[in-house]
Amino acid sequence: MSDKTASTGAIAPDTTGMNFYAADPSLSDLLDIHLPADIRAHIEPHLTALGAEAGGRLDECGRLADRHTPILHQRDRFGRDVQSIEYHPAYRELEEAAFGRYGIHAMSHRDGILGWKGRYPAAAKHAFTYLFNQSEFGMGCPINVTDGAAMLLDRYGSDALKARYLDGLTTTDMTRLTQGSQFMTEKEGGSDVGKLTTRAVPEGDHWRLYGDKWFCSNADAKVAMLLARPEGAGAGTRGVGLFLMPRFLDDGSPNQYRIVRLKDKLGTRSMASGEIKLEGAVAYHVGQLDRGFVQMAEMVNWSRLSNGVKSTALMRRALHDSMTVAHNRVVFGKLIAEHPLARRQLLKLMLPLEQALSLCFVTADALDRAEQGGSQEAAALLRILTPVLKYRSTRDARKMCGDAMEMRGGIGYVEEFVTPRLLRDAHLGSIWEGTGNIIALDALRRAVGRHGAESAMADDLHHRIGEMDGVPDVYRDRLKGLVDKVIGFAREVASRDEHEADSRRATSTLYHVASAVTLAWEASRVHARRGDARRLLLSRLVLDHKLMAGDPFALQAGAAEERIAGLLLSDRPVAMKEAAAIAGTNI
Repeated sequence: MSDKTASTGAIAPDTTGMNFYAADPSLSDLLDIHLPADIRAHIEPHLTALGAEAGGRLDECGRLADRHTPILHQRDRFGRDVQSIEYHPAYRELEEAAFGRYGIHAMSHRDGILGWKGRYPAAAKHAFTYLFNQSEFGMGCPINVTDGAAMLLDRYGSDALKARYLDGLTTTDMTRLTQGSQFMTEKEGGSDVGKLTTRAVPEGDHWRLYGDKWFCSNADAKVAMLLARPEGAGAGTRGVGLFLMPRFLDDGSPNQYRIVRLKDKLGTRSMASGEIKLEGAVAYHVGQLDRGFVQMAEMVNWSRLSNGVKSTALMRRALHDSMTVAHNRVVFGKLIAEHPLARRQLLKLMLPLEQALSLCFVTADALDRAEQGGSQEAAALLRILTPVLKYRSTRDARKMCGDAMEMRGGIGYVEEFVTPRLLRDAHLGSIWEGTGNIIALDALRRAVGRHGAESAMADDLHHRIGEMDGVPDVYRDRLKGLVDKVIGFAREVASRDEHEADSRRATSTLYHVASAVTLAWEASRVHARRGDARRLLLSRLVLDHKLMAGDPFALQAGAAEERIAGLLLSDRPVAMKEAAAIAGTNI
């Protein structure tokens, strides 16, 4: 899991030179489970290459781009009112890797990326997302919004618009690339989209947009998707339309909108987010004019999954750093990893990461089955998984990255190391695509209360429990009972407005039960492949630490947990018989 050679100095090394793919057996195991063998074999060398870059040059580029933030220029050198954003060369290197060499933005939309004969399933695409974002989180936004813009255009755009813009949004040729964005947030309302005031006025074969967009990431993208209210349309979300707005007009002149200023952000500093003033900007409507919000909402599943994957990437990078410290720094006469308290903290860092990684892949699988196979059951499962994943994984990333900083100690607080950047970036996830309250309400009021999606989750989890070869019956029965209990709790919370305050807790318990089941299900499959059932131990830790109310005055870190720590913090495989004996104890 990390380099375990002793440090030659008092300060432990960092992860420089580590291959983030080779150092992550969990990722390999889950790809084996969720991908067809031919795709799995094809992407292996590319993931190995990206893992090496992410632990090397791309990591250095991420550090430089975070330190040397974008600069907005209001005029060009000839005094013309042509705005531009200046980026550090390291940011351009990151773009070249993400959009050019690996084509992460285009994997869902274009055949032939990285030599594959078709398009990639979500699990394959997000393996690249996950590795890339361990080196640089800010670039994850341009990748995601370009991916999303291509999806919206391909799904709803006219043939003329697709012919004009889709190739540029999905190309890996950097000379022809058209990066995308979505300009959504307004001062009048962030999550309350129905309050937006941007106006759209028809003019011939296009529209003119007027208003302010308050938080626009990838601010100088060549194409922006945004919502605006057509002149004369009604109030609320039903009155808004979806529009495509180019940065430049056909004659090469700038479109009629201005980047007023760039945001001074806590994290994702490498990437330009700005305030945009629309002053009659030319735009083209996409899809049905009165269904803009519904169309844009269909992108939410993609975006929330991506958000969860990127937050998981931050956690993995933080764990890599913590393990490197723990296995290389000697304190009080022995390695940090040999101290019982430190070992317990390493387990507490590992657990939320592995939970999130498991549910990212389950959600990616549901997305593919819903959108490519047309499964209504998968669509319902996706409807509840995406807010549940987004809610808990992003919040766990904030705490986990902060705790990882402690593992390195005082120098972990210094910006020369990666841990401060991880912590700053982690705070974005729980705000982007809806704050915690909004996401919890989406999970409980809408997914459960309005759509009954919890039934699909219950069916899926019970099915997985039935497929757990080698897992003791007493443990499977415990999981069955927890599934039924959490589904009942979610329904109760969703049934009455006065239970709204329990929505966050209910969303968290859905996440923890789903991850406990998924980890145990994965354990049986990984063990069948290569004789390692350690994920069953992680499942048991979810029960003990996330779902069971402990006595605050009782001793908790006993011999059993130390035994689990010894198994999970080592590199040797854990036999199913050994893991099952521990998992089934005291259930």
